[in-house]
Amino acid sequence: MNIKHNISKIVILIALCAVSIFYTSCKAKKPVAPPAPEPVKEVVEPPKKIEPVKPIDTDGDGVPDDKDDCPEVKGDADNGGCPKVIEKAFDYKNIQFEFNSSVLKTSSYETLEKIAQQIKKSGDTKYLLKGNSSAEGTEKRNMMLSIDRANAVKAYLVNNGIASNRLITKGFGESNPIADNNTEAGRILNRRVEIEPEN
Repeated sequence: MNIKHNISKIVILIALCAVSIFYTSCKAKKPVAPPAPEPVKEVVEPPKKIEPVKPIDTDGDGVPDDKDDCPEVKGDADNGGCPKVIEKAFDYKNIQFEFNSSVLKTSSYETLEKIAQQIKKSGDTKYLLKGNSSAEGTEKRNMMLSIDRANAVKAYLVNNGIASNRLITKGFGESNPIADNNTEAGRILNRRVEIEPEN
């Protein structure tokens, strides 16, 4: 009886254990929530800097072609992109004359017209017209001839629009030769009028 009783207890105990195990294994498991995804960091790229379109400057002088009057020649911005024209220095020393004459040669007209244009651009500058002669003849005659030559040049320039008071004439006779008076080639060079700005 005692053994039966013990077996009964064991069976009940086993049954209880089995029920307990069954109950535990069949019990609905609570769903485990998946881990929350990490927030995606949005990569914001800075806006691309729009480079301004560089204007074309063919000659590289800093003046764009669309504003350059001389796009293929390097020049100055204050001259429309063109190079500045450098005026030739005033250097007209030999307005030539024939022997014993104060009459201008027709070959001198073109030079005198250029001189007149330069004088017009030079503001109020006064100019000295220096008459000279070769050493032939008397000193007195050569002095008069040199003065007449200077006056002939003055008359031509005045007729070309130069104010008379801007032109000062002076005769030097034969005293300032630039070539040898013993040769005809030298004497031809000495029969002249030199024109220079007065200091």
